[in-house]
Amino acid sequence: MALELVLGTLNRALAYGTPLLLATLGEIYVERAGVLNLGIEGMMMLGAFSSFCVAYLTSNPWLGILAGAIAGGLFSLIHAFSSVTLRANQTVSGLALTMLGTGIAETLGRSWEGKVLTSPIRPFSEDFLSLLPLWMRTLFRDSNLLVVGSIILALVLWFFLFKTKPGLFLRSCGENPAACDALGVNVWKVRYIAVFWGGIMAGLGGAYIAVAYRPTWSSGMTQGMGWLAVALTIFSFWNPLYAPLGAYLFGALFHLAFRLQVFVAPEILNSLPYLFPVVALVFFSRLAFRKKIGVPGSLGKPYERGESE
Repeated sequence: MALELVLGTLNRALAYGTPLLLATLGEIYVERAGVLNLGIEGMMMLGAFSSFCVAYLTSNPWLGILAGAIAGGLFSLIHAFSSVTLRANQTVSGLALTMLGTGIAETLGRSWEGKVLTSPIRPFSEDFLSLLPLWMRTLFRDSNLLVVGSIILALVLWFFLFKTKPGLFLRSCGENPAACDALGVNVWKVRYIAVFWGGIMAGLGGAYIAVAYRPTWSSGMTQGMGWLAVALTIFSFWNPLYAPLGAYLFGALFHLAFRLQVFVAPEILNSLPYLFPVVALVFFSRLAFRKKIGVPGSLGKPYERGESE
């Protein structure tokens, strides 16, 4: 019984943590390149709306996923232009992106409110699950290709970031862009690509919510996940390998808060999943400050050739 409860909790943690994981993986790359993007919430909302509309009109959820990723990526270019090209304040630009993306999605989505997809992304079939051991069947019974794909993607992104030459260039642009520029690396191009990739991942996170986790459209359906992704980026020490831990831990807390409402006041329980990233953010930020763990040296600092760092 205890094992079944644990596996059931992990099952829901996988489902709810996947959009968080996708958005966090994207933000890790953005910040590793030296750009702070606080516009994740807006990109997730726009990705969710775009994916839902396309999936609803075409009855093809995978086209919806593609549309959400493209919408998030294209929308992120606004932040790339303002923060990289114009060298604007990255915090202000990101906040503006969140407000703009959320406003556009909720305004255009009024006529779509309450509509439900007839063909969402389905969980793995019983025929496929029957091939797995019992504990894996329980763990992955509500999962789909996006859930498993996001775990594999975390491993791939870790390998690219820490074991390849392009990954080294990306990290160098976030640590010392002047030195990277002197070696012939186009810092602005690398940062543009990183921001665009972060937008794609945020759009994917929003798309997952709209066509798989909760295949309907409603205002505010991302529930602040974009802000949690920013906190989880720090919690994971800017390392894709640690991102699943934070994302699924938050998913487990959210699930437990729902199940324990019979015993504890719902107001207290509902705040716990959101309180956890705040506590983790404070703790690990201080730890990172003391030991210099993982914090990109030029994070949030616009780069201009000839300027001293």
